[in-house]
Amino acid sequence: MYYPEPISKLIDGFMKLPGIGPKTAARLAFFVLGMKEDDVLELAKALVNAKRNLVYCSNCQNITDVDPCRICSDTSRDKSMICVVQEPKDLIAMEKTREFNGYYHVLHGAISPMEGVGPEDIKITEMLRRLEDEEVKELILATNPNIEGEATAMYISRLVKPFGIRVTRIAHGLPVGGDLEYADEVTISKALEGRREI
Repeated sequence: MYYPEPISKLIDGFMKLPGIGPKTAARLAFFVLGMKEDDVLELAKALVNAKRNLVYCSNCQNITDVDPCRICSDTSRDKSMICVVQEPKDLIAMEKTREFNGYYHVLHGAISPMEGVGPEDIKITEMLRRLEDEEVKELILATNPNIEGEATAMYISRLVKPFGIRVTRIAHGLPVGGDLEYADEVTISKALEGRREI
């Protein structure tokens, strides 16, 4: 009610983004008003292009502008391994390490009964279809180390056992550079569970 309608609509639009409250939305709206018109048009075009031109890869379910995605099209990767992640941003984090050379599967969420998300609401069926068709020997579960991620990993491991595929879970524990005295009990417990010989 305090702003002209175009600014109010812009503020409302920014408030639809996660973590953006009314004050931040107003600050962003006024920042946009101060931008050059060409820059605003580029931003608007980038938003529309991302929404219109991105699809899910028919194989791994990652977001992509080509189908199949570039990772699934890369024949130099190890087809015996699939790393299962919750979100596309998790796949990017794994790729940045340059340690994994297999393929991926993106679930687009985790099982969370409290939020009404069941196994049918994420991309588990598509993953099982891949296990029937491809030469997978190991499925690496890289879901988040929280209640939902653990529940999802346990559910998938039970589903996959009959396929005769090795199911592993990424290790969790202390971050590099972290101090033991500041870690919580669950983190230390996971670090002990995931220990390996050196």
